[in-house]
Amino acid sequence: RKIGVPSTVFVEITLRGQADDVLDAFEKSVARIPDVLECHLMAGSADYLLKVVAEDTEDFARIHRQYLARLPGVAQMQSSFALRTVFKTTALPV
Repeated sequence: RKIGVPSTVFVEITLRGQADDVLDAFEKSVARIPDVLECHLMAGSADYLLKVVAEDTEDFARIHRQYLARLPGVAQMQSSFALRTVFKTTALPV
């Protein structure tokens, strides 16, 4: 909140295919989006999971319009807003 980006949005993305060129094009494009903090290639129902920060719902709508909707190879996208962060750490259990 202190830096003006209080909302975290998790975006599940399913691509049209899994060919290397499709994955590469998507990954290169998503890496250029400034509001995406993390991008994970997933096993399961979605191909990728993105962690996006936005000021509010209007800002996320802008991010979606300007960046996410233009990503190559996307067949489906589902976004979920985090209501509250219950636990967060970067420490590894060593």
